[in-house]
Amino acid sequence: MRLLQPVGAAFLAFLGAVGRLAMFAGQGVSHAFRPPFYGRLIGKQMVEIGYYSLPVVGMTTLFSGMVLALQSYTGFARFSAEGAVATVVVLSMTRELAPVLAGLMVAGRIGASIAAEIGTMRVTEQIDALTTLSTHPMKYLIAPRLIAGTTMLPVLVLIGDIIGVFGGYLVGVYKLDFNSTIYLERTIEYLETVDVVSGLVKAAVFGFIVALMGCYHGYNSKGGAQGVGRATTNAVVSASILILISNYFITELFFSK
Repeated sequence: MRLLQPVGAAFLAFLGAVGRLAMFAGQGVSHAFRPPFYGRLIGKQMVEIGYYSLPVVGMTTLFSGMVLALQSYTGFARFSAEGAVATVVVLSMTRELAPVLAGLMVAGRIGASIAAEIGTMRVTEQIDALTTLSTHPMKYLIAPRLIAGTTMLPVLVLIGDIIGVFGGYLVGVYKLDFNSTIYLERTIEYLETVDVVSGLVKAAVFGFIVALMGCYHGYNSKGGAQGVGRATTNAVVSASILILISNYFITELFFSK
């Protein structure tokens, strides 16, 4: 039994962490739907998460679409199916690549920033000061970031879809010598609404995960500057892992037979 004690302790610690995260998420979501609403803070976070993340997401999706077109052409050429390149690019970008890549990029940029900012406020007792001033920290710090993350990442992904498909178009037309009209027709022909919607739903979930993990680890950080560093690392790693895990389940929900 002594050999099993570490396993049981680790499992109980995991369940405790999941429970604390679930309670934290529930409190954050409930405050996001209850007044008062800090519109200025929500707008500031939307600009920070959406506008300032656009260059990173745009560059990532552009070159992903270009590489995808090259790789698809190389593979399909072996089966004389080069005409499917445009379809593969648009479906891959809208369903998978744009949401996942945008989520991971935003997790690295915004998740770390949120965790560091809130973690610094925690270790310098600024969060306690908010409570003293009768301002609920969940309402003032957590809810605006959850709202901004959930709403702005779908916007980033929609723009990323367009940029990624455009990158594939550039490679297909100007490097692989596809006919421009035919390439666009193939791009639109097999694209369905569910392909775009599934990617936007993934983006909303990923945005919520990124904001939640950044807020959770920052809010619960302790131990001074070293604790803030750990919170920042944990926020990015946990958000990235949860994005990949949730990606599978959302894909299963939309496209399982």
